[in-house]
Formats: sequence, C-alpha cells, structure tokens
Amino acid sequence: MSNSRTAITKQHEARSGLAGFLAWPRGSRRVVLSFLLALIILGFYHPVLRNQFTTLDDGIYISQNPRVCTGLKWETVKWAFTTFDTGNWHPLTWLSLALDCQTLGLNPAGTHFENVLLHGLNAALLFLLLESCTGFTWPSLMVAALFALHPINVESVAWAAERKNVLSMTFFLLAMLAYGRYVKQGGGQRYAAVAGLYAVGLMAKPEIITLPFVLLLWDYWPLQRMSELSAESAVGPGGRSFSFLFFEKLPLVAISLGSAIVTVIAARASEAVRNGFTFARIANALVAYVRYVGKAFWPSRLAVMYIYHGDSIPAWAVFSSAVLLVAISGVVVYFRRHRYLVVGWFWFLGTLVPVIGVVAVGMQAMADRYAYLPFVGLFIAVVWGVMEVANWRGVRGAWLLAPSVAILLGLGMLTHRQISYWRDGETMWRRTISPTLTTGPKLFAKLLILRPRHQKVFTTVSPLMRRFPPPGRLFSGMVGMATVGATGGAAFGDP
Repeated sequence: MSNSRTAITKQHEARSGLAGFLAWPRGSRRVVLSFLLALIILGFYHPVLRNQFTTLDDGIYISQNPRVCTGLKWETVKWAFTTFDTGNWHPLTWLSLALDCQTLGLNPAGTHFENVLLHGLNAALLFLLLESCTGFTWPSLMVAALFALHPINVESVAWAAERKNVLSMTFFLLAMLAYGRYVKQGGGQRYAAVAGLYAVGLMAKPEIITLPFVLLLWDYWPLQRMSELSAESAVGPGGRSFSFLFFEKLPLVAISLGSAIVTVIAARASEAVRNGFTFARIANALVAYVRYVGKAFWPSRLAVMYIYHGDSIPAWAVFSSAVLLVAISGVVVYFRRHRYLVVGWFWFLGTLVPVIGVVAVGMQAMADRYAYLPFVGLFIAVVWGVMEVANWRGVRGAWLLAPSVAILLGLGMLTHRQISYWRDGETMWRRTISPTLTTGPKLFAKLLILRPRHQKVFTTVSPLMRRFPPPGRLFSGMVGMATVGATGGAAFGDP
C-alpha cells in the first residue's frame, strides 16, 4: 500500500464516526477491543458448555483414553512424546487434554470451555497482529470478528478432540507476533522466540507447517520488507532482497521438514495414509478449493464429513474449478499493487496445501476444521478490499458499520445453530447424513443410528453396505462404527 493510499485510508477511518474512540491511547483501544471480541465469542458459543462428548474421536482422545484420564503425570508426559496414537504426533495436545482432566475432571463442559477460551484468545491475537502490523483498527477488528463468528469454525471449537486445531493456531499467531518484534528490533533471541513458538505449535498440530511461507507473504505485506518496497516500508528503511528473506526462513523450513517427517511416520504407523499421489486426488483438491471459497461466502450445509468420491467426480467440475482458481489468481496478480489481495489469496491457497488431500490422509474430501487457518487470508483480502473500494467511492466509514454488524449477527446466529448439532454423537451424525448422502445410504445411516448400541450392529453393516456405491458404503460404515464408539483409531486420520 503506497504512502498516499495509507494516508487516505487513515482519513477514511477517522471519518468513520468513531474518531473519538480512535483518539484513545493505542494500548487502551487494543485492550477494550480484544475484550469485546472475547465477550462476543462467549456470548455466541456459550451453548457448547451443555454439549456432551461425541462418539467421533472424543473417546479415543479423552473419555476412553486411560493416559489422558489419569491427568498430567510423568508417565503421561513420556507417553505423549513417544506415542503415535491416532496417527499423529502431537504431545502438546495430549498434555493439554490431560491437564483438563486433572484440573476439571472428566467433564465435557470443562473441555469445551477451554476450547472456547482458546478460540477467543486466537481472535484477540489475530486482531492484535493485524492492528500492530497495518496500523488499521477497524479492518483488523472486522477480520478478527469474521474469524470469531464464522460457522465453519464451530467444528474446531465444539469438537473436543479438535483441541489440537485451536491450540496450534494460538502458537501460530504468537509466532507471527514474535516475528513482528524481530523485524522491528532484530536480534537472535527474538528470532529464536519465533522458532520456539513455531516448534511448540507443531507439537499441537502440524497443520501450521506453512508458517515460513506465510511469513514470506507477511514480508511482502503488510511489513513490506522487500527491497523494491523499502521506500514505503512500515518497518523503516533498509528493505531486503527476496533471496535474503528466503534464506532468513531456512531455520524455520528445517523445523517444518522435521515435523513433516515425523507426521509421515506417525500416519504410516497407524495406516492413516490411504493412497498416494493420484489424479483423482488432484481432481478432488481442485474442487475442494472452490468448495471452500463457496463456504466462506455462503456457509450452508456444513457437515463433519464430506464424502470423497474418488474417480466419480465429474470432469466438468474439475475443469471449471481449475479455470476459476487460475482466473482468480490471475486477477490477484494483475492487481498486485493492492498487496493485501496477493497476501490474502495466496495465504488461503498455501495454508490449505497440507490438508487439501493430494496425498490422502483419512477418508474425507474436505473438512470444516481445515479452514480454521486458511480462511484468515480470505477475510483479509475481502475486508481490506471493501475498505479500499469504499475509500475510492468516498463512502464514509459509518455507512459500513450497519452492514458489517448485520453480517456478523447473521454469522453469529448460524454459529449458534451449528453448535446445537454438536450436542452429542447421535445429534451430530443425524445432522451430518442430511447434507452429505443420497437416499439409499441416508436411510441406512439412520438405521444404524437408531439401532441399540451393541455388537449386533456390526453383523448388519457388512452385507447392507454392499448395496450402495462406494461413497455411501464408506460413510454408512463410518456412521455405524462411530455411533457405537468403537472406531479403534482416529476416525478420519486427521493430520
């Protein structure tokens, strides 16, 4: 963003009708707005405290895991750092859940409350990160509020076993904040803090493995550290070349490679890797990218399981998805002087790479929880884009307040409703089969849910599953096993 454009948009903020609040000391303003975000999240997410553990992985991770249930003991610590249970190596997640059991007991409300607190902390950290790096208060707050209230994030918060998602995001954002301090003040200790926070975050969930790539984007905007941008850099003179910035990230890349190796070993140890690099998986990835974009703007028919259709994905869907992704990327590159578009779009594309499913880990085509980090990029691109268009059209900031609040209220209501679908295992699966299955498999899945939860259900599963095409067969069996709480491993092989 050029200096002139920065000045104009600063004036736009000042004309928003809240100039008095913007005149407050920056520290006080940050505290008030961070607290406001936390209150909003507690207000919309409080029904989750009445939810039970589900039959999908919550038993394996918490309620039926003897190591976790015994609390935070030395034996639990040793086990957490050496086990590949559930096809993952995430010792920090195990220790976090064990600490819950030790301090709160085997209580679903306590575990859910911890997830909500972490989600609230993540929203506040995201706001502080954006505000500190860009200097813009209201766009930063809007991005954080969209992240806080978008219903696709309910799965990451309301599913107790997904503690790993919200916890890893906390350390991802802390690492980015630490990187901002390193950029402004320099020093090996500050860089070590970035690396340390990143390494700890990977111990919660390796999905944040793209942090070095995100930091390169962050150097482009809003930090503007690259040499050709040094004249207008937000961090002072002395911009760096791309090669310097790339080599600067090599220690973080080394950490990423180490995490990737451990992740592959863990997945193979539990046979979570279903197959290798195939055309069907590439086709699914292209379609999934477009479906994620669709759910960002129209979050309907959300489900815990989206069927992977393999070779049955229509060719027209694959082709049109590829064309759309290339077209959007082309437009973003063409308008690259609006640097937030480049950062937002490629943040979305890049952070989805580890979980887009080119190499199959689990049986899902996509998952709501995988959007927790990537959607931040889309929110940045959209919010800053709206702000710049409004500025160009001479629209006062106050006129954006009403539609912004309306959008957030709508998302909040959808989030509140989505939480109710996670009340317990049966409710979750009843909701899931409606938007994901056709009539035959749907009826069979309902039959499995309604049957008594005992071993007889398995004598029914095998012959009846053969009547349905592979996606229905796969999902119906999954419903049956998850409903009786007997998956014997992480149901979806979540990376």
